[in-house]
Amino acid sequence: MISRLQRWPQSLWAASLAVLFTALLALAAVAQTQAQTPPDYVEWSGVSDRAERVIDGALASNSLLEQIRVELVEWRTEFQAAQTLNAARIETLQGQVEALGPLPEEGSTEPDTIAQQRAALSERLAEAEAPVRRAEAELRLAQGLIAEIDRIIADRQAGELLSLGPSPLNPANWLGAVSALGKWVQSFGTEVVSYSLASAQLASLRANLPLVMVLLVVGGVLLMRGRSWVERLAELPISREATSPAARILVFALSVLKALMPIAGVTILVAAVSVSGIAGPRGDVVLGTLVSFAVTLAGAIWLGGQVFPQRETAARPLNLSEAQSLRGRRSTMLMGLVLGLWIVIQAIADAENFEDANRLVLVFPIVVLTGLLLMRLGRLLVAHTRNSSGEEQEPTMTLRLYSVLGRVVIGLGVIGPVLAGIGYFTAGSSFLQPMSFSLALLAMMGVLQRLVSDAYGLMTGQNEGLDEALIPTLIGFVLVLVSLPVFALIWGVRAAQLSDLWTQFISGFSVGGITISPTNFIIFATIFGIGYTVTKIVQSTLRNNLLPKTKIDLGGQTALVTGTGYVGVTLAALMAITSAGIDLSSLAIVAGALSVGIGFGLQTIVSNFVSGIILLVERPVKEGDWIEVNGKTGFVRQISVRSTRIETFDRSDVIIPNADLISGVVVNMTHQNNAGRVIVPVGVAYGTDTQRIADILQEIAEANPMVLLNPKPNIVFMRFGADSLDFEIRAILRDVNFKLTVHSELNHAIAKRFAQEGIEIPFAQRDIWLRNPEALLAGATGGNVGKTQASPIPPDDSGETRDD
Repeated sequence: MISRLQRWPQSLWAASLAVLFTALLALAAVAQTQAQTPPDYVEWSGVSDRAERVIDGALASNSLLEQIRVELVEWRTEFQAAQTLNAARIETLQGQVEALGPLPEEGSTEPDTIAQQRAALSERLAEAEAPVRRAEAELRLAQGLIAEIDRIIADRQAGELLSLGPSPLNPANWLGAVSALGKWVQSFGTEVVSYSLASAQLASLRANLPLVMVLLVVGGVLLMRGRSWVERLAELPISREATSPAARILVFALSVLKALMPIAGVTILVAAVSVSGIAGPRGDVVLGTLVSFAVTLAGAIWLGGQVFPQRETAARPLNLSEAQSLRGRRSTMLMGLVLGLWIVIQAIADAENFEDANRLVLVFPIVVLTGLLLMRLGRLLVAHTRNSSGEEQEPTMTLRLYSVLGRVVIGLGVIGPVLAGIGYFTAGSSFLQPMSFSLALLAMMGVLQRLVSDAYGLMTGQNEGLDEALIPTLIGFVLVLVSLPVFALIWGVRAAQLSDLWTQFISGFSVGGITISPTNFIIFATIFGIGYTVTKIVQSTLRNNLLPKTKIDLGGQTALVTGTGYVGVTLAALMAITSAGIDLSSLAIVAGALSVGIGFGLQTIVSNFVSGIILLVERPVKEGDWIEVNGKTGFVRQISVRSTRIETFDRSDVIIPNADLISGVVVNMTHQNNAGRVIVPVGVAYGTDTQRIADILQEIAEANPMVLLNPKPNIVFMRFGADSLDFEIRAILRDVNFKLTVHSELNHAIAKRFAQEGIEIPFAQRDIWLRNPEALLAGATGGNVGKTQASPIPPDDSGETRDD
């Protein structure tokens, strides 16, 4: 199965996933569509009056305000849905009114029949729009009440952050905290003993004893031996994880299973104690936090093993030494332990209703440990930056972000405990827990990104360059978008606020009078994706199955396939825009402004685009043609929307704008057919019989198999040259692409035949005349004493010495 998946082209994978994803989203959007009914305004009046009284009183708790806000949000959703009531009827009536034409100008009248019909339609239109207007008015009220509640809660949160409470460093508060904790321990022990010896609990324990024993055994085995069993299973894939994406995915799955073993063990043990019935109210509180404690601790240990791996074959997200990686694993384990204890202590303090001073004293050691551990993790991030950037190398943007993040973590690790110690406990703890969970979320995103890359490598059969591949990068971007709401919740953004943002996003935004919502986008993407995929299938069918069986040449086939692509994409875009309900008429002004910009700034691009369409329709140039344009000669390899690519004879590519091929002079050697002429110049010595030369050249030309005999080759006596009698062979070839080859073959044949016939092929010779050789010889003698002197060359008939 995997081998079949690996043979799929990557582009087909991307297109299939995109179409499937958009189709699922479209189905989800359609499933959410519900029948619209008018809201119950009587009930809404009571809800709004009660909300106004609570807001004006300003004494309600945050929980009560949140409950009222939830009701208001539900009513707001109903009012938003009511805005589309009678939409079809309103559209029909508006169309009828528009069909009657514009209102008559002042001082003019229209026929009574038209006036009566216009008045009747206007009255019906007002009646149909009345529920919509009422819903819009009540929607404004609901939105205003929600905004007031949000402002009250935000003001209270800001006041809590800036409020100064009792200091946990004050020794006067220690005794009360120790006393409160001691009372809870004593009460918890008394409760355990009393519930264990109570007859009702003992009866329940005896009735459920077999189940309790099984749960205790299973939970204890998973807690004590589960991790070691999974480690044995992971030994084989660990040996191959450096070279195999499948092995890395298996190792990851086993590591998750290893982390789940102790969590499952603790959960089963808690279930055993609950079934036994010996746990009292305080025991239930502790049992309820044990699972959260186990999840926090096991998750921290697992995440530390992923970010700071101990195995040599594992991928290392951070560039750290072995000692630094060990410090990182210990820090994350301690962080999970500390955060788990923080959860337990907070649950006990809430259940026992500890005083603020006692609560702060008990939690303050946890706050200090959390700050210290954050400082250690921040120093590891800074160490990664130092280890990754050389002394002379400029650090990359990613390394700079790591450095900034590390310093921010160190700063918050110092500021948080200091603020908590002074008395601003809410502000101090608000920095530490969110930063700890944010680091965990960032690490989790990195782990998931690596998992996505390995899965992509498994499907495509690749093992190198997976981090730079397009599809894993896009999925990583989606992971970042999905994590944004989680980051917002971690840092104190209320779920209700996120719900409002999501509602606004679903409702859409307006651009140029057009409302664009995710539903419209999903419909557009789905229709366009389907149309684009169908276009590609049709193009592939034409290119590979249908057109090769016709008599259309290769250039014509390419033109048809390309034209089909243009038409298909255009139709898909138009169908998608129409199906999404996007009215482009309101963008007329924007389109007019864009047309002006195109006319001035983009006229060259538009000209090349239009020229490309003309090339595909008229086909003065097609792929495979041998052309010459702008001094460049070569074969046409590709005609695209903007330009045409020519491959020259030296195998270099020349990009020619399409406008040059339409408006300029183009020499097409192979436009209608491949026949073309070759001209071979030949020179012979003076005194040679010219008719004999013509006959010999005629025989040589007609003997070449590439030379057409109809029309026959033509031998032309061109001129009396300076050094030779110049002839030319002018012959038509069957295929002009072999022009240079035929030219070379004819030259070889001419040289061989002239040698056999004793015909001389002359070459240029020059005579040099010296008017005063005596002066040159005298100068040479005077300046070269003791050297051999050159004797003068005897003069010729003209009395001047000649130097050959």
